[in-house]
Amino acid sequence: MKTMKLGKTGLDVPVIALGCMRLAGAERKQAEEFLRTALDLGLNFFDHADIYGGGQCETVFADLIASAGINREDLILQSKCAIVPGKMYDFSKKHILDSVDGILKRLNTDYLDVLLLHRPDALMEPEEVAEAFDALETSGKVRHFGVSNQDPYTMDLLQKSIRQPIAANQLQLSITNATMISQPMNMNIADGCDPVLDGGVLNYCRLHDITIQTWSPFQYGFFEGAFIGSEKYPELNRKLDEIAARHNVTNTTVALAWILRHPAKMQAVTGTINPKRLVECAKAAELTLSREEWYELYLAAGHRLP
Repeated sequence: MKTMKLGKTGLDVPVIALGCMRLAGAERKQAEEFLRTALDLGLNFFDHADIYGGGQCETVFADLIASAGINREDLILQSKCAIVPGKMYDFSKKHILDSVDGILKRLNTDYLDVLLLHRPDALMEPEEVAEAFDALETSGKVRHFGVSNQDPYTMDLLQKSIRQPIAANQLQLSITNATMISQPMNMNIADGCDPVLDGGVLNYCRLHDITIQTWSPFQYGFFEGAFIGSEKYPELNRKLDEIAARHNVTNTTVALAWILRHPAKMQAVTGTINPKRLVECAKAAELTLSREEWYELYLAAGHRLP
């Protein structure tokens, strides 16, 4: 599996990370096959969050690892904290520290390779986050830190207080949900499609060596559904199928390769636990779309070239 550096950490990671939010609802046989397939493909980066399945996804994962006799050192484990479902986001020192203790217990491990703050907290006090990060790093419970869904100014505000470089920012990106790409391309056009909405987060992350981890790479809207096979995107699906046939791969492979083709060197986060589809996703690391193919898909998704 093709690898990349995660931010400034020096950590080599697969270009595809595996989101584990569906593990709690999976049948045991499927979950075991998912894990075997992932590791056979060289996909050893697993993305968790304390809210996935109410914590059950981490518990199920730990049990799978133990049953399979897999060494912790052969895995790269990332989890996220700060969402109190339906109530608030919480970046307080106590909440972060308590959350990590819970995550480590459920994952049955002594440390996380990466901890992300899950969405921005409007009441964030950067100095308090810094104290939490320092305590976690000093204790060895967390080795690297990052964020999710944060704009450049929020990251600057946080980085002002924390010593650790922000390793990653997990952001929604797919062919259809590509505002971080399309908005800068529509700079200086007075029709509402400009780079103000996301603050130029794509280029900010590139300038500061922050890895963008792309979540929901096959979704359109905000969890409205997958664009592959959707009647809402007939032109995009025709183009996906055409390019897939050209390269003898599936449309799933092409859709993920579109993200990996971007020179920002993003890490795609998949959410599937279907072993067959996982194989299709892994093939995206081997497929480099041409510039023409990338733009054909971009336009077929409804974006424009001004």
